[in-house]
Amino acid sequence: QVQLVESGGGLVQAGGSLRLSCAVSGRTFTGYHMGWFRQAPGKEREFVAAITRAGSMTYYIDSVKGRFTISRDNAKNTLYLQMNSLKPEDTAVYYCAAVSGTWDRLRAASSREYDYWGQGTKVTVSS
Repeated sequence: QVQLVESGGGLVQAGGSLRLSCAVSGRTFTGYHMGWFRQAPGKEREFVAAITRAGSMTYYIDSVKGRFTISRDNAKNTLYLQMNSLKPEDTAVYYCAAVSGTWDRLRAASSREYDYWGQGTKVTVSS
């Protein structure tokens, strides 16, 4: 089993920044590609960003490119999402998730592919 615990959410004004963290325990962190997803009220969960096991490749949804940065510290078993220039439409519960197997961008963007999920952290961006 793998346990994922997100933190760092909160209330921020539009244009502000937040840094989300996801602490991973239970299995070898480097055995998993990692992703961030979000779910806004009344909407389906959507892919935000993903990163390979070694952190050598990343992938983002178009709406966050240039504003969000996904990274990982394998020595600390921690995944991050730096969010800058936040917009009200970024308001959602953000989830980190872990997936094993081969890297593929289509797989990385599909929530059904992921093996483990955190409980989520809420981000609210006010206008």
